[in-house]
Amino acid sequence: MVYAYIMVKAAPVSGGIDQLKQDLLAVSDGIVSAHIVAGDVDFIVKVEVDSPTEVKDIAGGIQSVAGIEDTQTYIAMD
Repeated sequence: MVYAYIMVKAAPVSGGIDQLKQDLLAVSDGIVSAHIVAGDVDFIVKVEVDSPTEVKDIAGGIQSVAGIEDTQTYIAMD
């Protein structure tokens, strides 16, 4: 199993932050959770999948969501 955390920066969107969270969760079944956070990023998304390739695919899906400005992906090593 591969675990990853994707830090997500978002722009203001018409549906609001809660709708954007739901849009992120809908990207893939591999997304375990998405948390709205304060700080340099707006969301931390936890991913649990079978391969690093799937992490990459999910990150690409997140980047295609309207309102997402940037992502950074971190794969857990333990």
